[in-house]
Amino acid sequence: MARKYIDCREFPSEMKCTVSISADSEEELVNAAVQHATAVHGQKDTPEFRMEVRKAIHQGMPAA
Repeated sequence: MARKYIDCREFPSEMKCTVSISADSEEELVNAAVQHATAVHGQKDTPEFRMEVRKAIHQGMPAA
C-alpha cells in the first residue's frame, strides 16, 4: 500500500499553514485532513468539502 499525503502549503491562507498530513489509507487521510481543516481553518465538514480534500491527495511523502 502506497503512502498518501495532503499538504496545506498548496492552499493559500492568511495563516500560511505548513502542515502536511500522511496516512496509508485514503479514508484515514481524509478524516485527519478534515479534522485539521475544521479545527484550524474554520472549514465546514460537508460532503462537498470532503470531495475537494480527496482531490488534493498525492501519492508518496510530502517534500521537505
